[in-house]
Amino acid sequence: MTPPSVASVEAALRDWMARRGWEPFVFQEACWEAWRSGADGVLHAPTGVGKTLAVWGGAVLASLDAEPEMLLRPADGDGGSAPLRHLWITPLRALARTTLEQATEVVEALGLPWSVELRSGDTPSARKARQLQRLPTVLITTPESLSVLLSRREGARQLRGIRGVVVDEWHELLGTKRGVQTELGLARLRRWNPDMQSWGLSATLSNVDEALDVLCGSGPRPRTILRADAPLAPPARVRTLIPPSMGRFPWSGHLGLQLLDQVLPLLDQGGTTLLFTNTRSQAELWYDALQRARPELGAELALHHGSLGREIREEVEEGLRRGSLTCVVCTSSLDLGVDFPAVDRVVQVGSPKGVGRLLQRAGRSGHGPGRQSHLVAVPTHAFEMAEFAAAREAMGQEKVEPRRPLQAPLDVLAQHLVTVALGGGFRPADLLAEVRTTWAYRTLKDGEWRWVMDFVTRGGSALKAYPQYRRVVEGDDGVFRVPDLRTGRRHRMAIGTITSDAALTVRYLKGRTLGTIEESFLSRLRPGETFLFAGRRLKLVRVREMTAWVRRSRGGKGAVPRWMGGRMPLSTELGERMLEVLPRWGERLGSSRPHVPATLESPLDPEETALEELLALQQRWSRIPSPHFLLVERTRTREGHHLFVYPFLGRLAHEGLAALLAWRLTRQKPRSVEFSVNDYGFELLSSDLLEVADWGELLSPEGVAEELLQCLNAAELARRQFREIARIAGLVFPGYPGKGKSTRQVQASSGLIFDVLQRYDPENLFLDQARREVMERELNIGRIRDGLIRLHRLPVEVRETERLTPLAFPLWADRLHASVSSEAWIDRVRRMAGQLEKAAGT
Repeated sequence: MTPPSVASVEAALRDWMARRGWEPFVFQEACWEAWRSGADGVLHAPTGVGKTLAVWGGAVLASLDAEPEMLLRPADGDGGSAPLRHLWITPLRALARTTLEQATEVVEALGLPWSVELRSGDTPSARKARQLQRLPTVLITTPESLSVLLSRREGARQLRGIRGVVVDEWHELLGTKRGVQTELGLARLRRWNPDMQSWGLSATLSNVDEALDVLCGSGPRPRTILRADAPLAPPARVRTLIPPSMGRFPWSGHLGLQLLDQVLPLLDQGGTTLLFTNTRSQAELWYDALQRARPELGAELALHHGSLGREIREEVEEGLRRGSLTCVVCTSSLDLGVDFPAVDRVVQVGSPKGVGRLLQRAGRSGHGPGRQSHLVAVPTHAFEMAEFAAAREAMGQEKVEPRRPLQAPLDVLAQHLVTVALGGGFRPADLLAEVRTTWAYRTLKDGEWRWVMDFVTRGGSALKAYPQYRRVVEGDDGVFRVPDLRTGRRHRMAIGTITSDAALTVRYLKGRTLGTIEESFLSRLRPGETFLFAGRRLKLVRVREMTAWVRRSRGGKGAVPRWMGGRMPLSTELGERMLEVLPRWGERLGSSRPHVPATLESPLDPEETALEELLALQQRWSRIPSPHFLLVERTRTREGHHLFVYPFLGRLAHEGLAALLAWRLTRQKPRSVEFSVNDYGFELLSSDLLEVADWGELLSPEGVAEELLQCLNAAELARRQFREIARIAGLVFPGYPGKGKSTRQVQASSGLIFDVLQRYDPENLFLDQARREVMERELNIGRIRDGLIRLHRLPVEVRETERLTPLAFPLWADRLHASVSSEAWIDRVRRMAGQLEKAAGT
């Protein structure tokens, strides 16, 4: 019998594809060749065109080129341990399961004696223990699980021999601390495996060159960017559901579930529908509404989000693969490249606030080469129709938001130092050189390195008296190691950069675990009260040791849980596109379009037609915003004097900008100024007349960072941000599994440490990092500064308005919501909207 060869494996790969009716695309063959030439790279291609097969096929062929004997070695050879050769790093657990199935299918089809396994937070403990004795040939894992492997004393031995690492959905990690954690992990692997290749996969990214540099660090290997530029599939089709009536004075979420009746016919068209919401709370509400409207669907209707238990999520994912589900209500837990070919259409409830996110979600349907993606957009308020139209236009022009990488977060570095010390130890000079090969820490200063070393070895100058902060100790041989088992065990349990409110496990008194809910929600419920979770009405029985014991409830509305991180701000790209779309629509208002020949002018967007009356009223009472001027409306009501300003910079930037302008106005004249914000603009309210003598001075970008720190409660904001830094850096231990600390305990611990450092170590670099992250992440200082530079150059168009305009009304409603109960708020908002509609006439 002729022994197999690399050529025969490549032929088998092509034959396997041909049996499925596939022919390799040019970009796939280019990717195979790039792997075999030894290059690192990023593959940027639309969802569903075969990125996984392109990169995985190249990894297999390159590995066999370098090590032909891998064709003959049995998977249980070498003393029962197959050699680890490839890592596949993925940001999502659902994506990891799909990748496991795809990689296993290829390995089996090619007859390779390789083992493929998954290791993540959902992997059973017995399998994890077995993997520590024998890692598979191909390991699919997450950034956190990779760090845990690096913390093992035998990690250096087990992880040597890796030939390739693939980071899936690299754009999702880029710009996050998980991405920095991945950079540090790759740098460690490259130290042990100098010939290791690194590849990233992305479908929605504009700064691909920068993404490649971040992935590869300062390594000397050749680099390439591959794009699937050919029209492998028709452009995604995005259609917006138009409400039958909505009024001319919308407010956030005012449409709510009103479009449910228009969504239901989509489920009757056959096939499978993914219904995306932007938050887990929204997902629970829509799932409950669909259950009530279509009880006959039964088990064909499912719910999927990140707080549900692993078994529930896996059941839903398996149903999608089989095509046995009619509709799955989901969140970002199914956002990424999960391969569910059975999905026929996607429904997006609410604006995704970004072009890339809409493109990503649209790609969940028609998942395959040559198939068109279909997305139906469901607005939750009137102006979201313009957001969907603007996003569709940007998608057509391939204008997608960049993901900017982070620079040198010291809390992640401190955690990594303890991880490496636990995994066999390190010599400072060697590890510093290794860390500086990453993009994030390429400019790390000697003083910053010494400070982090001082922190992990004695807790820094303020905490040196506390032995629990002496987590790394220098040995007689000059190697720094973790000194005891207890410190190592606590560190492994805290590895990772994902922080959230303390989560309680939700379990039936007699039965399965349903998932987790943040403690801040459950702490407001009393035993006997009802809430909605996992698509079920549940009655809280008791809370014991971080577990909420529940039973099914037969009636009652039930409270809906709230999770952190629910509201996404409008992206810069989408905000700018809105400022182009709205005035273009405004210019066509009042034209006798029915008499314009169709050959001379493109037809109206359905969203434009739906918003025509609203925009006509905005134009009549004020103006429609434009990129060529800054629109400001001055209005007087019984509440006082209002200034409504519309920069379209997004909610986060507007929060800082409104606070800054309010502070500058109070410096000109002592007075009290309130503000409210949304994605389109902000409101300033005072009992005194808000006159602006010099708009150029008020909108000056000079000294914006210093003034923001003065006008906001910067100390409290930094204290809140410090909780995350303290947890990642190891200053606060979140607790052992099943006995975790409550949110209040974690807050108290981090707050106490914050106060101690403020008093006794004010130059502490973690305090500086907390202040910097508040400015960059909470206040979006870069966007505020860039926005002020743009606004400072624009003429300011001030319009005196007798009443609230359609753009001003939602800002007024949002501010009112903060001061009254939900029921009273809805009544007042509807009453005001009715009065304004009457004043507007027909």
